Amino acid sequence: MIDFERFTLENGLKVIVHRDTSTPMACVNVLYDVGARDEDSERTGFAHLFEHLMFGGSVNIPDFDNVLQQAGGENNAFTTNDITNYYLTLPAVNLEVAFWLESDRMLSLAFSEKSLEVQRNVVIEEYKQSYLNQPYGDIWIEIPKLAYKVHPYLWPTIGKNIDHIKYAVMDDVKAFFKKFYCPNNAILCVTGNVTVEQVKELCEKWFAPIPMGNTPKRNLPIEPPQTESRKLELKRDVPANAIYKVYHMGKRIDKSFYTMELLADVLTDGNASRLYVELVKNQKLFSEINAFTFESLDPGIFIVTGKLLDGVALEQADIAIQKELEKITAAEVQKDELEKAKNKTESQHIFAEISILNKAMNLAIF
Repeated sequence: MIDFERFTLENGLKVIVHRDTSTPMACVNVLYDVGARDEDSERTGFAHLFEHLMFGGSVNIPDFDNVLQQAGGENNAFTTNDITNYYLTLPAVNLEVAFWLESDRMLSLAFSEKSLEVQRNVVIEEYKQSYLNQPYGDIWIEIPKLAYKVHPYLWPTIGKNIDHIKYAVMDDVKAFFKKFYCPNNAILCVTGNVTVEQVKELCEKWFAPIPMGNTPKRNLPIEPPQTESRKLELKRDVPANAIYKVYHMGKRIDKSFYTMELLADVLTDGNASRLYVELVKNQKLFSEINAFTFESLDPGIFIVTGKLLDGVALEQADIAIQKELEKITAAEVQKDELEKAKNKTESQHIFAEISILNKAMNLAIF
Protein backbone atom coordinates (compact mmCIF):
# COMPACT_ATOMS: atom_id res chain seq x y z
CA MET A 1 0.00 0.00 0.00
CA ILE A 2 1.32 3.45 -0.94
CA ASP A 3 0.38 6.28 1.43
CA PHE A 4 -0.32 9.56 -0.30
CA GLU A 5 -2.11 12.87 0.13
CA ARG A 6 -3.78 14.91 -2.56
CA PHE A 7 -5.18 18.37 -3.08
CA THR A 8 -6.36 20.53 -5.96
CA LEU A 9 -5.30 24.08 -6.78
CA GLU A 10 -7.89 26.74 -7.63
CA ASN A 11 -6.88 26.52 -11.31
CA GLY A 12 -7.83 22.82 -11.34
CA LEU A 13 -4.37 21.23 -11.13
CA LYS A 14 -4.64 17.93 -9.23
CA VAL A 15 -1.64 17.24 -6.99
CA ILE A 16 -0.60 13.95 -5.37
CA VAL A 17 2.23 13.67 -2.82
CA HIS A 18 3.92 10.50 -1.53
CA ARG A 19 6.72 10.86 1.01
CA ASP A 20 9.61 8.36 0.97
CA THR A 21 12.41 9.26 3.38
CA SER A 22 14.49 6.20 2.41
CA THR A 23 15.86 8.08 -0.60
CA PRO A 24 17.62 11.44 -1.08
CA MET A 25 15.85 11.79 -4.45
CA ALA A 26 12.53 13.18 -5.63
CA CYS A 27 10.43 12.47 -8.69
CA VAL A 28 8.09 14.97 -10.35
CA ASN A 29 5.59 13.45 -12.77
CA VAL A 30 3.24 15.60 -14.84
CA LEU A 31 0.48 13.72 -16.63
CA TYR A 32 -1.62 15.55 -19.23
CA ASP A 33 -5.00 13.98 -19.86
CA VAL A 34 -4.55 13.88 -23.63
CA GLY A 35 -3.52 11.09 -25.94
CA ALA A 36 -3.97 9.95 -29.51
CA ARG A 37 -7.66 9.21 -28.85
CA ASP A 38 -8.29 12.96 -28.40
CA GLU A 39 -6.97 13.97 -31.81
CA ASP A 40 -8.87 15.14 -34.85
CA SER A 41 -8.99 12.20 -37.29
CA GLU A 42 -7.54 14.51 -39.95
CA ARG A 43 -4.75 15.79 -37.68
CA THR A 44 -3.38 12.72 -35.92
CA GLY A 45 -0.03 12.27 -34.21
CA PHE A 46 -0.22 15.65 -32.43
CA ALA A 47 -0.13 14.25 -28.88
CA HIS A 48 3.09 12.42 -29.69
CA LEU A 49 4.51 15.43 -31.53
CA PHE A 50 3.91 17.51 -28.40
CA GLU A 51 5.83 15.04 -26.29
CA HIS A 52 8.84 16.07 -28.43
CA LEU A 53 8.01 19.79 -28.63
CA MET A 54 7.81 20.11 -24.85
CA PHE A 55 11.57 19.52 -24.68
CA GLY A 56 12.25 22.29 -27.19
CA GLY A 57 12.41 24.96 -24.51
CA SER A 58 10.02 27.45 -22.93
CA VAL A 59 10.04 31.23 -23.01
CA ASN A 60 12.23 31.59 -19.90
CA ILE A 61 14.17 28.31 -20.18
CA PRO A 62 15.48 27.74 -23.71
CA ASP A 63 17.39 24.54 -22.81
CA PHE A 64 15.31 22.28 -20.55
CA ASP A 65 17.77 19.36 -20.42
CA ASN A 66 20.85 21.44 -19.63
CA VAL A 67 19.21 23.16 -16.65
CA LEU A 68 17.96 19.86 -15.26
CA GLN A 69 21.32 18.15 -15.68
CA GLN A 70 23.05 20.98 -13.80
CA ALA A 71 20.65 20.23 -10.93
CA GLY A 72 21.66 16.54 -11.03
CA GLY A 73 18.48 15.37 -12.69
CA GLU A 74 17.31 13.37 -15.67
CA ASN A 75 14.00 13.18 -17.50
CA ASN A 76 11.92 11.57 -20.19
CA ALA A 77 8.34 11.25 -21.42
CA PHE A 78 5.96 8.97 -23.24
CA THR A 79 2.68 9.21 -25.12
CA THR A 80 -0.07 6.61 -25.35
CA ASN A 81 -3.51 6.53 -26.89
CA ASP A 82 -4.81 7.86 -23.55
CA ILE A 83 -2.24 10.15 -21.91
CA THR A 84 0.96 12.13 -22.32
CA ASN A 85 3.32 11.73 -19.36
CA TYR A 86 6.45 13.73 -18.46
CA TYR A 87 8.70 12.70 -15.60
CA LEU A 88 11.97 13.75 -14.04
CA THR A 89 14.05 12.69 -11.07
CA LEU A 90 16.58 14.83 -9.23
CA PRO A 91 18.07 15.28 -5.74
CA ALA A 92 15.27 16.31 -3.38
CA VAL A 93 17.27 19.36 -2.29
CA ASN A 94 16.82 20.71 -5.83
CA LEU A 95 13.07 20.05 -5.98
CA GLU A 96 12.23 23.66 -6.79
CA VAL A 97 14.19 23.41 -10.05
CA ALA A 98 11.71 20.77 -11.22
CA PHE A 99 8.75 22.99 -10.36
CA TRP A 100 10.30 25.91 -12.21
CA LEU A 101 10.96 23.81 -15.30
CA GLU A 102 7.56 22.10 -15.48
CA SER A 103 5.51 25.18 -14.69
CA ASP A 104 7.30 27.33 -17.25
CA ARG A 105 6.64 24.97 -20.13
CA MET A 106 3.04 24.52 -19.03
CA LEU A 107 2.56 28.29 -19.00
CA SER A 108 4.70 29.44 -21.88
CA LEU A 109 6.09 26.85 -24.25
CA ALA A 110 8.41 28.47 -26.78
CA PHE A 111 6.83 28.09 -30.21
CA SER A 112 9.32 28.49 -33.02
CA GLU A 113 9.31 27.33 -36.62
CA LYS A 114 12.79 25.91 -36.09
CA SER A 115 11.72 23.74 -33.13
CA LEU A 116 8.63 22.57 -35.00
CA GLU A 117 10.68 21.64 -38.06
CA VAL A 118 13.28 19.77 -35.99
CA GLN A 119 10.74 17.77 -33.98
CA ARG A 120 8.57 17.12 -37.02
CA ASN A 121 11.56 15.51 -38.73
CA VAL A 122 12.40 13.53 -35.60
CA VAL A 123 8.88 12.09 -35.49
CA ILE A 124 8.93 11.26 -39.20
CA GLU A 125 12.23 9.38 -38.78
CA GLU A 126 10.84 7.60 -35.73
CA TYR A 127 7.83 6.53 -37.81
CA LYS A 128 10.11 5.11 -40.51
CA GLN A 129 12.40 3.39 -38.02
CA SER A 130 9.66 1.87 -35.85
CA TYR A 131 7.00 1.02 -38.40
CA LEU A 132 8.45 0.92 -41.91
CA ASN A 133 12.07 -0.21 -41.65
CA GLN A 134 11.67 -2.76 -38.86
CA PRO A 135 10.50 -6.34 -39.45
CA TYR A 136 6.85 -6.73 -38.39
CA GLY A 137 6.73 -2.99 -37.55
CA ASP A 138 3.77 -2.05 -39.73
CA ILE A 139 1.59 -4.71 -38.10
CA TRP A 140 1.01 -2.20 -35.29
CA ILE A 141 -0.48 0.18 -37.84
CA GLU A 142 -2.71 -2.49 -39.36
CA ILE A 143 -3.99 -4.25 -36.22
CA PRO A 144 -5.75 -1.17 -34.74
CA LYS A 145 -7.46 -0.48 -38.08
CA LEU A 146 -8.74 -4.05 -38.11
CA ALA A 147 -9.83 -4.11 -34.45
CA TYR A 148 -11.55 -0.69 -34.38
CA LYS A 149 -13.89 0.94 -36.85
CA VAL A 150 -15.12 4.11 -35.08
CA HIS A 151 -13.14 4.54 -31.84
CA PRO A 152 -9.92 6.60 -32.28
CA TYR A 153 -7.83 3.67 -31.07
CA LEU A 154 -7.95 2.73 -34.75
CA TRP A 155 -4.81 4.80 -35.39
CA PRO A 156 -1.44 4.38 -33.60
CA THR A 157 -0.03 6.97 -31.24
CA ILE A 158 2.42 8.23 -33.85
CA GLY A 159 -0.48 9.04 -36.17
CA LYS A 160 -2.79 7.55 -38.79
CA ASN A 161 -0.90 9.14 -41.64
CA ILE A 162 2.59 10.58 -41.31
CA ASP A 163 1.55 13.40 -43.65
CA HIS A 164 -0.53 14.76 -40.76
CA ILE A 165 2.76 15.55 -38.99
CA LYS A 166 4.72 16.37 -42.14
CA TYR A 167 2.29 19.17 -43.03
CA ALA A 168 1.45 20.35 -39.51
CA VAL A 169 1.44 24.15 -39.30
CA MET A 170 2.14 26.42 -36.35
CA ASP A 171 -1.51 27.46 -35.91
CA ASP A 172 -2.54 23.81 -35.51
CA VAL A 173 0.22 23.22 -32.97
CA LYS A 174 -0.66 26.28 -30.90
CA ALA A 175 -4.35 25.36 -30.92
CA PHE A 176 -3.57 21.84 -29.64
CA PHE A 177 -1.41 23.24 -26.85
CA LYS A 178 -4.04 25.75 -25.76
CA LYS A 179 -6.73 23.09 -25.80
CA PHE A 180 -5.02 20.44 -23.68
CA TYR A 181 -1.88 21.76 -21.94
CA CYS A 182 -3.43 23.58 -19.03
CA PRO A 183 -3.47 22.98 -15.25
CA ASN A 184 -7.06 21.72 -15.10
CA ASN A 185 -6.14 18.98 -17.61
CA ALA A 186 -3.04 17.83 -15.70
CA ILE A 187 -2.08 15.74 -12.69
CA LEU A 188 1.12 16.57 -10.81
CA CYS A 189 2.53 13.76 -8.69
CA VAL A 190 5.57 14.26 -6.45
CA THR A 191 7.26 11.34 -4.71
CA GLY A 192 10.45 10.95 -2.70
CA ASN A 193 12.07 12.78 0.18
CA VAL A 194 9.53 15.61 0.25
CA THR A 195 6.78 16.87 2.54
CA VAL A 196 3.22 17.81 1.70
CA GLU A 197 3.79 21.31 3.09
CA GLN A 198 6.86 21.76 0.89
CA VAL A 199 4.97 20.64 -2.23
CA LYS A 200 1.99 22.88 -1.41
CA GLU A 201 4.28 25.88 -1.04
CA LEU A 202 6.02 25.19 -4.35
CA CYS A 203 2.69 24.58 -6.10
CA GLU A 204 1.35 27.93 -4.92
CA LYS A 205 4.51 29.68 -6.08
CA TRP A 206 4.96 28.04 -9.49
CA PHE A 207 1.68 26.50 -10.67
CA ALA A 208 -1.13 28.45 -8.98
CA PRO A 209 -0.58 31.59 -11.13
CA ILE A 210 -1.13 29.61 -14.37
CA PRO A 211 -4.66 30.31 -15.63
CA MET A 212 -7.22 27.56 -16.03
CA GLY A 213 -7.87 26.41 -19.59
CA ASN A 214 -11.08 25.64 -21.43
CA THR A 215 -10.52 21.93 -22.07
CA PRO A 216 -13.45 20.32 -23.88
CA LYS A 217 -15.32 17.38 -22.39
CA ARG A 218 -14.28 14.08 -23.89
CA ASN A 219 -17.04 12.54 -26.01
CA LEU A 220 -15.54 9.66 -27.94
CA PRO A 221 -17.50 7.33 -30.21
CA ILE A 222 -18.24 3.94 -28.66
CA GLU A 223 -16.92 0.99 -30.62
CA PRO A 224 -19.87 -1.23 -31.59
CA PRO A 225 -19.71 -4.95 -30.78
CA GLN A 226 -17.85 -6.98 -33.37
CA THR A 227 -20.13 -9.69 -34.79
CA GLU A 228 -17.87 -11.50 -37.24
CA SER A 229 -14.17 -12.28 -37.63
CA ARG A 230 -11.89 -9.95 -39.56
CA LYS A 231 -8.75 -11.16 -41.29
CA LEU A 232 -5.79 -9.55 -42.99
CA GLU A 233 -2.79 -11.18 -44.64
CA LEU A 234 0.35 -9.11 -45.16
CA LYS A 235 3.26 -10.18 -47.33
CA ARG A 236 6.56 -8.69 -46.17
CA ASP A 237 10.27 -9.50 -46.24
CA VAL A 238 10.57 -10.80 -42.67
CA PRO A 239 12.71 -13.53 -41.02
CA ALA A 240 9.75 -15.83 -40.28
CA ASN A 241 6.02 -16.02 -40.79
CA ALA A 242 4.05 -14.61 -37.88
CA ILE A 243 0.45 -14.80 -36.73
CA TYR A 244 -1.49 -12.31 -34.59
CA LYS A 245 -4.85 -13.22 -33.07
CA VAL A 246 -6.61 -10.21 -31.54
CA TYR A 247 -9.61 -10.14 -29.20
CA HIS A 248 -11.60 -7.30 -27.68
CA MET A 249 -11.43 -6.88 -23.89
CA GLY A 250 -12.36 -4.39 -21.17
CA LYS A 251 -10.83 -1.15 -19.89
CA ARG A 252 -7.73 -0.91 -17.72
CA ILE A 253 -9.88 -0.12 -14.68
CA ASP A 254 -12.36 -2.98 -15.20
CA LYS A 255 -12.09 -5.98 -12.89
CA SER A 256 -11.92 -8.17 -15.99
CA PHE A 257 -8.58 -6.58 -16.89
CA TYR A 258 -6.83 -8.47 -14.08
CA THR A 259 -8.38 -11.71 -15.31
CA MET A 260 -6.96 -11.09 -18.77
CA GLU A 261 -3.52 -10.27 -17.36
CA LEU A 262 -3.47 -13.55 -15.45
CA LEU A 263 -4.75 -15.39 -18.51
CA ALA A 264 -1.86 -14.02 -20.58
CA ASP A 265 0.61 -15.29 -17.97
CA VAL A 266 -0.98 -18.75 -17.78
CA LEU A 267 -0.86 -19.01 -21.56
CA THR A 268 2.65 -17.82 -22.38
CA ASP A 269 4.72 -16.72 -19.37
CA GLY A 270 7.72 -19.02 -19.06
CA ASN A 271 8.76 -22.41 -20.39
CA ALA A 272 6.06 -24.19 -18.39
CA SER A 273 3.18 -22.07 -19.74
CA ARG A 274 0.42 -23.71 -21.73
CA LEU A 275 1.09 -22.41 -25.22
CA TYR A 276 4.85 -22.74 -24.89
CA VAL A 277 4.66 -26.37 -23.75
CA GLU A 278 2.08 -27.46 -26.30
CA LEU A 279 2.90 -25.39 -29.38
CA VAL A 280 6.65 -24.73 -29.03
CA LYS A 281 7.94 -27.87 -27.26
CA ASN A 282 5.45 -30.60 -28.11
CA GLN A 283 4.01 -29.77 -31.52
CA LYS A 284 7.03 -27.71 -32.65
CA LEU A 285 4.92 -25.22 -34.58
CA PHE A 286 6.41 -21.99 -33.21
CA SER A 287 9.84 -20.67 -32.30
CA GLU A 288 8.21 -18.26 -29.83
CA ILE A 289 4.70 -17.39 -28.70
CA ASN A 290 3.32 -14.61 -26.48
CA ALA A 291 0.04 -13.28 -25.15
CA PHE A 292 -0.46 -9.78 -23.74
CA THR A 293 -2.98 -7.04 -23.07
CA PHE A 294 -3.06 -3.38 -24.08
CA GLU A 295 -3.49 -1.31 -20.91
CA SER A 296 -5.95 1.17 -22.40
CA LEU A 297 -8.38 3.40 -20.51
CA ASP A 298 -11.17 2.58 -22.98
CA PRO A 299 -11.98 -1.02 -23.98
CA GLY A 300 -8.79 -2.52 -25.36
CA ILE A 301 -7.44 -5.62 -27.06
CA PHE A 302 -5.83 -8.93 -26.07
CA ILE A 303 -3.26 -10.37 -28.46
CA VAL A 304 -1.79 -13.82 -28.96
CA THR A 305 1.14 -13.77 -31.36
CA GLY A 306 3.83 -16.22 -32.45
CA LYS A 307 6.64 -16.74 -34.95
CA LEU A 308 6.20 -19.93 -37.00
CA LEU A 309 8.92 -22.48 -37.65
CA ASP A 310 9.87 -23.12 -41.27
CA GLY A 311 7.40 -25.34 -43.10
CA VAL A 312 4.47 -24.67 -40.76
CA ALA A 313 1.36 -23.40 -42.55
CA LEU A 314 -0.39 -20.31 -41.17
CA GLU A 315 -3.72 -22.14 -41.15
CA GLN A 316 -2.21 -24.97 -39.11
CA ALA A 317 -0.77 -22.50 -36.59
CA ASP A 318 -4.06 -20.61 -36.35
CA ILE A 319 -6.03 -23.80 -35.63
CA ALA A 320 -3.49 -24.91 -33.02
CA ILE A 321 -3.75 -21.63 -31.09
CA GLN A 322 -7.54 -21.72 -31.30
CA LYS A 323 -7.67 -25.24 -29.86
CA GLU A 324 -5.60 -24.17 -26.86
CA LEU A 325 -7.79 -21.12 -26.26
CA GLU A 326 -10.90 -23.33 -26.41
CA LYS A 327 -9.35 -25.64 -23.81
CA ILE A 328 -8.77 -22.81 -21.38
CA THR A 329 -12.34 -21.53 -21.78
CA ALA A 330 -13.85 -24.99 -21.37
CA ALA A 331 -12.33 -25.92 -17.99
CA GLU A 332 -11.08 -24.16 -14.89
CA VAL A 333 -7.40 -23.23 -14.80
CA GLN A 334 -5.39 -25.54 -12.56
CA LYS A 335 -4.84 -24.19 -9.06
CA ASP A 336 -1.04 -24.28 -9.32
CA GLU A 337 -1.12 -22.52 -12.72
CA LEU A 338 -3.22 -19.70 -11.33
CA GLU A 339 -1.19 -19.41 -8.13
CA LYS A 340 2.02 -19.12 -10.14
CA ALA A 341 0.55 -16.31 -12.26
CA LYS A 342 -0.76 -14.50 -9.18
CA ASN A 343 2.60 -14.77 -7.41
CA LYS A 344 4.39 -13.31 -10.42
CA THR A 345 1.92 -10.42 -10.65
CA GLU A 346 2.17 -9.70 -6.94
CA SER A 347 5.99 -9.72 -7.00
CA GLN A 348 6.00 -7.33 -9.97
CA HIS A 349 3.77 -4.91 -8.08
CA ILE A 350 5.96 -5.08 -4.98
CA PHE A 351 9.19 -4.53 -6.92
CA ALA A 352 7.58 -1.63 -8.81
CA GLU A 353 6.81 0.11 -5.52
CA ILE A 354 10.52 0.31 -4.67
CA SER A 355 11.06 2.99 -7.33
CA ILE A 356 9.86 6.53 -6.63
CA LEU A 357 9.48 6.99 -10.39
CA ASN A 358 7.15 3.99 -10.75
CA LYS A 359 5.13 5.14 -7.76
CA ALA A 360 4.79 8.64 -9.21
CA MET A 361 3.63 7.31 -12.59
CA ASN A 362 1.16 4.83 -11.16
CA LEU A 363 -0.36 7.31 -8.73
CA ALA A 364 -0.81 9.82 -11.54
CA ILE A 365 -2.26 7.31 -14.00
CA PHE A 366 -4.72 5.77 -11.58
